[in-house]
Amino acid sequence: QVQLVESGGGLVQAGGSLRLSCAASGRTASAYAMGWFRQAPGKEREFVAVITWNGGRTDYADYADSVKGRFTISRDNAKNTVYLQMNSLKPEDTAVYYCAADRTFGLRVVPDEYDYWGQGTQVTVSS
Repeated sequence: QVQLVESGGGLVQAGGSLRLSCAASGRTASAYAMGWFRQAPGKEREFVAVITWNGGRTDYADYADSVKGRFTISRDNAKNTVYLQMNSLKPEDTAVYYCAADRTFGLRVVPDEYDYWGQGTQVTVSS
């Protein structure tokens, strides 16, 4: 089992940047595929990004179309932490951001396919 704690959210102006962190405890983050999701008020939780690996040194990542070219997901196995670098933020990026762990190492985009979740961190982008 793994516990996930997100941090790094806050208020930023449109065009600004934030870096979210997801610290894993219990089992190491490298034992899972790690995803980021977000949920805006009145909307369903949606996929943002996912990172997995093949057991070697290569990471594989996938992104929602809405964030491609602006967001970057990465992992630091030594720190047991996954990051989401968010650049060129837009007001429509405003949401609670959650990290999640998937034991199957897949590049999964459906929230129900993830096994563990953090508590979320609020990101607010003002226009």
